[in-house]
Amino acid sequence: MRKRRQAMLERLYTDDLVLNQYPFMKDELSYNLVHLIVAFEGATTFKTADGRMVFAGSPGHNAWLWLAEEMTDERRLLLMKELVAYYEEIDLPGICGSPHTVEPFAKLYAEIRQKNYHTYMMMEAYSCPKVIKPTKVKGAMVQATRQHLELVAEFMAGFSEDAYGASVIPASQLAAAEGMIMRGNLYFWSVDEQPAAMANIAHRSPRHGRINVVYTPPVLRKNGYASALVAGLCSILEEENRKPMLYADTRNPASNKVYKNIGFVESGPIAEIRFE
Repeated sequence: MRKRRQAMLERLYTDDLVLNQYPFMKDELSYNLVHLIVAFEGATTFKTADGRMVFAGSPGHNAWLWLAEEMTDERRLLLMKELVAYYEEIDLPGICGSPHTVEPFAKLYAEIRQKNYHTYMMMEAYSCPKVIKPTKVKGAMVQATRQHLELVAEFMAGFSEDAYGASVIPASQLAAAEGMIMRGNLYFWSVDEQPAAMANIAHRSPRHGRINVVYTPPVLRKNGYASALVAGLCSILEEENRKPMLYADTRNPASNKVYKNIGFVESGPIAEIRFE
């Protein structure tokens, strides 16, 4: 039987005041996905009354844990123990957040649940205070439509291989590709009327817009197409008075360099730890 939660943790709601005030807003950019997760039906979301802890996870996916930097080690441990108690009989696939926060949590969870854990990916959260548009890049930005469905699926399969080392067939990506197209935030950089790079505005939170699925086929790389496309998406978000942001795998120095060249700056490390 699941242990009853103590009073330290309270339910976190969409547009909760805690998410729109200090101290969370100090680290909000790195924890951008929290805004998305809390809106999911069935999500597990917690906060402390003083707004110095935020936890958000959706069924079957990694959770995110944020603790205010100034919190004492003693209180950190108490809150982590309470979270682990909640997950006593529920499997948690993984945990994401600042390494300083999620590594101790992962160790505690693994010890109590008798699981193994490993750091699956180290990411850097990037923000773009002011976009630097590349010059002399041939082509133009165009919005993806249903006529591009099979090509989007093909690009997504390529992205999966590049980003996660997971080889998938394009047909398996058709449903996700259709969803991205229908949401109207997926774009190509088109050269001679042929898509040469792809990128997506994945989510808009109150103050930020997150870009993902940035992909250029290998034979078309080193022409500035992805840089020009991401810069174009940044301009869209800037016009909405949102700061562009994205997450990049630190093991891919080429993509990190591309983002820095168009104005993105490092805004905090994020560790993704998985349990098994």
